[in-house]
Amino acid sequence: MNSWIRLHEDDHVVIALQSFAKGDKLTLETGLVLELLEEVPKGHKVLTRAVRTGEHVLKFGYSIGVAKEDIESGSWIHTHNMGTGLKGFLDYSYKQTTLHEDVKAISRDAGRMFQGFVRENGDVGIRNEIWIINTVGCINKTCEIVARKADALYAGRVDGVHHFAHPFGCSQLGDDLVHTQKLLASLVNHPNAAGVLVIGLGCENNQIDAFKQAIGEHSAERVKFLKSQEAEDEIEDALGLVEELVRYAERFKREPVPVSKLKLGLKCGGSDGLSGITANPLVGAVSDRLIEAGGTAILTEVPEMFGAETILMNRAANEQVFHKIVHLINDFKQYFIKHNQEIYENPSPGNKTGGISTLEEKSLGCTQKGGHAIVQDVVPYGQRITSSGLNLLEAPGNDLVSVTALSAGGAHIVLFTTGRGTPFGGPVPTVKIATNSELASRKKNWIDFNAGQLLENKSMETLTDELWEQLISLASGELQTHNERNGFKEIAIFKDGVIL
Repeated sequence: MNSWIRLHEDDHVVIALQSFAKGDKLTLETGLVLELLEEVPKGHKVLTRAVRTGEHVLKFGYSIGVAKEDIESGSWIHTHNMGTGLKGFLDYSYKQTTLHEDVKAISRDAGRMFQGFVRENGDVGIRNEIWIINTVGCINKTCEIVARKADALYAGRVDGVHHFAHPFGCSQLGDDLVHTQKLLASLVNHPNAAGVLVIGLGCENNQIDAFKQAIGEHSAERVKFLKSQEAEDEIEDALGLVEELVRYAERFKREPVPVSKLKLGLKCGGSDGLSGITANPLVGAVSDRLIEAGGTAILTEVPEMFGAETILMNRAANEQVFHKIVHLINDFKQYFIKHNQEIYENPSPGNKTGGISTLEEKSLGCTQKGGHAIVQDVVPYGQRITSSGLNLLEAPGNDLVSVTALSAGGAHIVLFTTGRGTPFGGPVPTVKIATNSELASRKKNWIDFNAGQLLENKSMETLTDELWEQLISLASGELQTHNERNGFKEIAIFKDGVIL
């Protein structure tokens, strides 16, 4: 295995695949021997040709920032000597380009099937679970008790009974309440839930009658409602309703379903310097493969598109989608400005420790999860995806918030790449994909797949096949993710408004 990698022939930097000491020597692709002027941690960048103050530094073939000072070749280049080159709002113009032809008909996976649950409305689920959704945070503990008791009572009859705690639904005003309702309503409508029990308190702003309007048309057999203040024993009544939902869920059996029905959510968290080299490109390859077979992939984390947004804009299906992407980017920038925050204040401390120096560097790695597919649509926060192919979803970069939004958007599975590791999981199976083998080995109870093998003895084609087959097995119920086995299924709702 080589000790470094260059991602594009024009790049000023190579990425260290091991830690280096001051004085170590690298033999570059040209045969030039480069002596390191200082220590360089694994996953960080080594400058291979000098740059002057204010000059752009290239990685992935694109600028990842500008030099804060004159920097000599052989230097460790990071936040101490390089900063973002991004500023304010940009002007974007639509340029019609020749996009790839639709290749669904010739995809090798066009006829591939998995074993799923076909719901009465035609939606397809990959789990046969009962979900308990509370309209307001005041009854989190009530719902938790109901879920725990019901999960024990009905084990083996359904794939699980789950509750997703949240603090909202009371004293919210205007659009803030509407966003909470839309997000929770989209979860109610998720096909991984064979049945849903909505539990309210009775005095909250998010009243059950109003929430029903957000849910829209629904089956009375599939969605049940309970107002806690009107019940003598709300836990006993809730368990009775769950029993009805379990009997309803038992009608559904796994049957062959085309992979074109699958929806994948794409997410990264706790990134490191290898994220854009291993895990994110691997997820992009799997995303492209699913889309070629007629399926759907959903990319979010809007602030982590800043600096790479034009790559996505150039892949817009048409001018209307292009302008949707422009609004998606600029509206999120305005959100930062409204709260007097620096637009380009990113990446996180963990990202920086892992080797990512600027937002544009992170964004260029992040957007690789979307592969090379055409962007078919842009969807607002809390709403469900309706177009097949690659979709952009409005949500921030926060792990819990964005995975919740991806789940509500309709993702059956979320592919979550990480170089630092995290145990959490969303409402749907959350596949943790390690960017490096050390993490995969050390956190075996967190990590589901090791993309670090790309730097060892496996090709991108081989690993794409392996991850693809693992996803088919997950969708068919033959495997569970670590978050499912550990019982880590959580939500977080994006908050932007007044609470009384």
